[in-house]
Amino acid sequence: MIRRAAALALALGLPLAATASPKLLGFEQLRGWAEDDHAAALETFLETCRDLRDRDWKALCALARETDDARGFFELFFLPVLVEDGRDALFTGYYEPELRGSEVPDGRYVAPVYRVPDDLPAEGPWLTRQEIDEGGALSGRGLEIAYVDPVELFFLQIQGSGRVRLPGGKVIRLGYGAANRQPYSSIGQELVARGVYEPHQVSAEVIRSWVRRNPDDGRKLLWTNRSYVFFREVNEVPPERGPLGAMNRSITPLRTVAIDPAYVPLGAPVWIETEGEDRFRRLMVAQDTGSAIKGAQRADIFFGTGRLAGKRAGRTRDTGRLVMLLPIQRAWDMLPQTLADPA
Repeated sequence: MIRRAAALALALGLPLAATASPKLLGFEQLRGWAEDDHAAALETFLETCRDLRDRDWKALCALARETDDARGFFELFFLPVLVEDGRDALFTGYYEPELRGSEVPDGRYVAPVYRVPDDLPAEGPWLTRQEIDEGGALSGRGLEIAYVDPVELFFLQIQGSGRVRLPGGKVIRLGYGAANRQPYSSIGQELVARGVYEPHQVSAEVIRSWVRRNPDDGRKLLWTNRSYVFFREVNEVPPERGPLGAMNRSITPLRTVAIDPAYVPLGAPVWIETEGEDRFRRLMVAQDTGSAIKGAQRADIFFGTGRLAGKRAGRTRDTGRLVMLLPIQRAWDMLPQTLADPA
């Protein structure tokens, strides 16, 4: 069993603790593979493959730049690998919000969007959301980028990036800066636990509405998620491009997926199959991460920018499966040890 775990960790380039059960598949086993737009997936792969450092990935990136047959490229140089860790698959969605705001507190725009404080420790948990909101530890320090609606700030922090449109039309683009390293918890699940809603009723819009109707209890509800995100301005990214992901490159709507890097290498192509209202059969690229994205079969699909993207993302909560595409040798390296030593 130890040798099996070590083989998987070696093949994926992951820590030993992140191991799980792998299975090699054929492309014919990927439902909808032949109908996908492989050229669009290849273009997304090229966005970040230049940053991959391992020799096999670098060689494949060079070949990707030269190919005129996207489907053939993936089928020739990769093998599909399904990794499961015993947890149920879950696919959700995220997006880049566009908020209204102000450079000074103004009416409903009273919640500051903070830059990373210079005394944020490099390790360990820091102040909770409630302590930051109530304690005034960050006020008066010049850390305010803009002011927005308090409820919208909460959802901005969940997404990790966004845009703030100011009076007069100026737009500030925000990227993830750092977090307080407190545990993330779902306020939707909290409302279900309290008996306010059934699981199928919960969405971002439902939560927004409940918090606004119950301002005092709503504020306390937001505090149950102790995690707090700080931002940085990223106005150097052209407005037509997607926000920056975990690889510090622009991500692509409906082609970028956030994964748990303990199981899926950042930059790897991944085949997504979901069952739900927005059913996916699509080749994407693992270019982002998220504090709530934990597990081999847990992923977050990037839907784009703005309100409509937010609606699609908010109603996405589907089952399915995620299949990595790994360089052939990496995929085969895990197979002998998986078959050997069945104990």
